[in-house]
Amino acid sequence: MHHRILDEYTKHHGSPDYTVEHYDVNLVVKLASNHLDGRAMLRIRALVDLNEIALNLNGLKIIKATCQGRKVSVAKKHHRVVVSTPNRVKAGEHIELNLRYGGNPAVDNGPWGEVGWEELTDGILVSGQPVGASTWFPCNDHPSYKSSYRFEVSTDAGYRVVANGDLLSQRRSASRSTWIYEQREPMATYLATLQIGRYAEIAFDRGHHLLAYSVPGNDLAVRGAFAKHRQMAEIFERKFGPYPFENYKIVVVDDELEIPLEAQGMSIFGRNHLSLDWEAQRLIAHEFAHQWFGNSLTPAGWKDIWLNEGFACFSEWVYSEHCGAMPMEQRARSAWEKLNALPQDLVIGDPGPEDMFDDRVYKRGALALYALLKELGDEAFYEMLRDWTGTYQHGSVDAKKFGKHLKKHARGIETDQILHNWLSELQLPPFPS
Repeated sequence: MHHRILDEYTKHHGSPDYTVEHYDVNLVVKLASNHLDGRAMLRIRALVDLNEIALNLNGLKIIKATCQGRKVSVAKKHHRVVVSTPNRVKAGEHIELNLRYGGNPAVDNGPWGEVGWEELTDGILVSGQPVGASTWFPCNDHPSYKSSYRFEVSTDAGYRVVANGDLLSQRRSASRSTWIYEQREPMATYLATLQIGRYAEIAFDRGHHLLAYSVPGNDLAVRGAFAKHRQMAEIFERKFGPYPFENYKIVVVDDELEIPLEAQGMSIFGRNHLSLDWEAQRLIAHEFAHQWFGNSLTPAGWKDIWLNEGFACFSEWVYSEHCGAMPMEQRARSAWEKLNALPQDLVIGDPGPEDMFDDRVYKRGALALYALLKELGDEAFYEMLRDWTGTYQHGSVDAKKFGKHLKKHARGIETDQILHNWLSELQLPPFPS
């Protein structure tokens, strides 16, 4: 069976043949040897008639597979692990796949640098975007699919496990502790994460769903850097609509990170991001904004990455203006001037896999929104945004849906043309006045 490509940007990831409705992932993690023993149960719905399930699993080995309770064979085909089904599965039917797997997980080093399971100085960090999920659990790794999850993770005593969703229970024995999380809202695989470290919860005024974790001794620095969280949340809820999840967790690792990472319902920062300087606050606002744009509303394909990054970058400017740091127009103008000095050889609406995280996608995507704001005016623009996040909450979106949605709110303005100029043309449009 030839594997149909789901996404040209991540050719070997994701299969269009089925969707996973629920993942139950059970892990035993030994930190000293960086060894993982895993069991995963996948509740699968076939989208076409099929007799095999092509999964993504990178650097780990499936030891045993059963489907509908019967032992089935597993083969490695190109970049995928293929599990056969006991009999033909008709489109629309459900099956349950149980996999035992294990090994020494590691990052996947590809066109986007190192993604996935990473060893910290003392603990583990997972960065999922775009294809890191397959470094720690077998999955149908593509953002167009969203699933519910349960994570049960046992690791060395003295370490805390932080994962997506609600913490259901934690139990300790002499040598290890077990943590169970449940992620009920639909989530894309790249947003699933696991953070393990000697983390303690930091007591915050429970303002706005905030839960913070870091190593002991970091309390003051974390409380200081996130002192403006409540204000930020109030601004974003006013502009973008209600915060889409139960809580918002921040994990500050005891290492320096090049950039912070977003996951669903949480963000991960390095100790180098604990500052009230604009550069750090900008990143804090950016990751928080992704909860709406990226996590609740997830792109159906990677070419629409600007729907995550353009919106999150625009959100930095929204926060800058409303917290009194610097007017939005000044932020937008300086972004425009930077872009104007750079090569204009990138189509933001389809940048290609190598350039999907190019800063120009972020800045020019944000300027597209700024141009729309200037045309529609504040009231209509933010009403459009709140309707966008409300209509597609916990769903999948693409540029076409956004274009259609804009038209509803455009009141005769040529929004298609504006989007086209900013997203589909090489040439940078003039600064929106």
